[in-house]
Amino acid sequence: MQGLTERVANNGLELPRVSAYLGRPHRCDSATASSLGELGLASSQTYIPSLDGIRAVAVFLVVVSHAGLGHVVPGGLGVTIFFFLSGYLITTLLRREFELTGTISLPRFYLRRVLRIFPPLYVALGIATLLTVTGLLPGQVQAIPLLSQCLFLANYYQVYGEGHFIPGTGVLWSLAVEEHFYFLFPALCWWLLANCPRRSASFVLWGLCALVLVWRCILVIGHQVEEIRTYSCTDTRIDSILFGCAMGLFGNPFRDPAWLRGGLAKAGLLLGGGGLLLATLLFREEVFRETLRYTLQGIALIPLFWLAVRHPEWPVFRWLNWSWVRRVGVFSYTIYLVHYFLIYAVEAAIPDRQVVSGPVAAVLMVLIAAAMNRFVERPLARLRHRFRT
Repeated sequence: MQGLTERVANNGLELPRVSAYLGRPHRCDSATASSLGELGLASSQTYIPSLDGIRAVAVFLVVVSHAGLGHVVPGGLGVTIFFFLSGYLITTLLRREFELTGTISLPRFYLRRVLRIFPPLYVALGIATLLTVTGLLPGQVQAIPLLSQCLFLANYYQVYGEGHFIPGTGVLWSLAVEEHFYFLFPALCWWLLANCPRRSASFVLWGLCALVLVWRCILVIGHQVEEIRTYSCTDTRIDSILFGCAMGLFGNPFRDPAWLRGGLAKAGLLLGGGGLLLATLLFREEVFRETLRYTLQGIALIPLFWLAVRHPEWPVFRWLNWSWVRRVGVFSYTIYLVHYFLIYAVEAAIPDRQVVSGPVAAVLMVLIAAAMNRFVERPLARLRHRFRT
């Protein structure tokens, strides 16, 4: 769902220097069509796949971290990148619909989200359940934890519940955060677009981000809550999505004119955003990590996303556009769903052989993701297209 076009009919968008970078129009392969389809642009012939590449980076961080390198690879940053990307893309989609029609169809939005999110999730949970009951995945299936995952309540259940998830499915807490966002945000976005200038609307979202930071500080400093409370609950992590929403409303690299010109200034923006992001990873003080870290990461991601979309020809972003990288981005949702319990299952089947189990798990992830894309996601993408405005 991360496609951009050089020129999109009827929306007044033109991205600079895209023709020079691409050389010639690209035909839309299945990955491209899937990405463009999320923004209702599947008929376009020119594609900037930087955002698919960013999704690939995010899922890579998560998978490698869970594969045993969490002490050196920041898997949590991968989740934060996913959150920011979701907020930006959903806001761009909603804003485009409002500008074309003067309103936002909430029933159509929710139906599209159900068709996109629910089927792969339930298939993945079915695979994990089958592996567990057959003994291939160590652990047991408990009804209440499984139900909380099916109903997108896993993030609060893992904080306040007493049961145990199927091993490797605890990562589904992040889907709960995203689904709560999908449920609440479209109506807010419609109200903001209908009643406020876009700059003011983005300030409202920035204000909400500040309130979430204050709430985290109250919980951590005033009530000494455990880290998992601030890490995974919607009320303390939704600002990671709202930062992307704010960029989607104002200063959007997909729909708005460039707000910064000059190569030197943009290079400084790249270094500033990258440096700030690196600083949030290196500074390990506990209170900072549970409170201000998420806010600073959201701020740092804004210039990095903006530059990646506006300047895919830059060497630092060019590799995001390689075909195999964006293919991983297209597969990233399924890879995220299945990777951790596959790692558990393969390590149980091949104990003490991480050199072998790692590649085997990686191959299984890609095979399942390819099958899911072919037999579940692509047919449903065609169905979702019928409910677009």
